Amino acid sequence: MLLTTAPHAYSASGQKEPTVRAERVEPETASQAQARAILMKMAEFLSGTPSFRVVVRSGYDAVQRTGQKIEFGEYRTVTLSRPDRLRVEGERSDGARTLIVLTGKEITLVDFASKVYATAPQPGTLDESIVYFVRDLGMRLPLAALLFNGLPAELQGRVLSVDYVEKTSIYGTASHHLAARTATVDLQVWVADGDKPLLQRVVLTYRNAPGQPQFWAQFEDWNLAPQVDDATFSVRIPDGLEKVAFAARLPRASPPARTASAKKEAK
Repeated sequence: MLLTTAPHAYSASGQKEPTVRAERVEPETASQAQARAILMKMAEFLSGTPSFRVVVRSGYDAVQRTGQKIEFGEYRTVTLSRPDRLRVEGERSDGARTLIVLTGKEITLVDFASKVYATAPQPGTLDESIVYFVRDLGMRLPLAALLFNGLPAELQGRVLSVDYVEKTSIYGTASHHLAARTATVDLQVWVADGDKPLLQRVVLTYRNAPGQPQFWAQFEDWNLAPQVDDATFSVRIPDGLEKVAFAARLPRASPPARTASAKKEAK
């Protein structure tokens, strides 16, 4: 049976999602207002943290032609230093490793399995650079919106409703379980209780996609004061790797060539 990976929304896995802004028409209940306040507190805390490092374990459904869902997994270590530097070390469930680095001046993607790497000028702020990487270069960056300096505005603009589900410690930390909806995605969020409202887990259901596939992510080992320097956001390209162009930057009339593409990154 042919296994095919599924596309995901931009805000979850780095692929494009239609930009549909929230239009709430019914007044929120007290419980819903509490849930939205918790969600926004998380967003404001995360976007206001100058630097952090976190391990993200995630999985996503790939709906097959038969309708069966196959889950693929990823393991990523994310290191961020505001205003404009980012390092994402990734390993897929098939063992393939990737590295994404934003130095503040340049974007580099290394695909160790395919033995290629690509670079592009970094266009500006962290938010602008992430959007450019995903939308213009056509690459994947799971949970990209959570890295935005403007995360609170992003959530406020997209989230149509938020409900409080329960308080739970099932994932090891006392957390608020919230259920939210955007125009295209059902979103569950677990936010740590207390003065450090960090994400513990997210689950997204793409209700308009065939088979309603899900994406989930578990956040572990949060470090809000990691030791970072210029070396953290530099790249040493191993011997034997070929420099290629991002597929999205090639002229349409160019002959076939090896490229760094979203398809290669998303396998």
